[in-house]
Amino acid sequence: MSIELNAAETDGESCRMSFVVLNGHGSDIAQAVYETVLFDAEGQVDRLTLFDFGTLPAGRPRVRQFVISGTACDGLGRVLFNGAETCEAEALGPAACESDLRLETRAGIEVIG
Repeated sequence: MSIELNAAETDGESCRMSFVVLNGHGSDIAQAVYETVLFDAEGQVDRLTLFDFGTLPAGRPRVRQFVISGTACDGLGRVLFNGAETCEAEALGPAACESDLRLETRAGIEVIG
């Protein structure tokens, strides 16, 4: 499983984050929801939220966007993927969303997990 923060754009008083997700497993994932922690530029927790990446077909990239209200992108310093809240992957089992998870960024916001 690979999740890349591909872009982060400020839109008014919100940050729109675009992720490219690739399910590298041999079977589809019906639903993947991650508990995510957003840290401000000073390293303090800004909020805890859930990112629902929805259905992730095997071997096919998908782009998902999330809007973080009340925070400009330059106010965010780090995104922590705390773990999978929901992972529905019948053929793979519930650990499929966390096993071999690779996190990357192309934006100025660090992504860890």
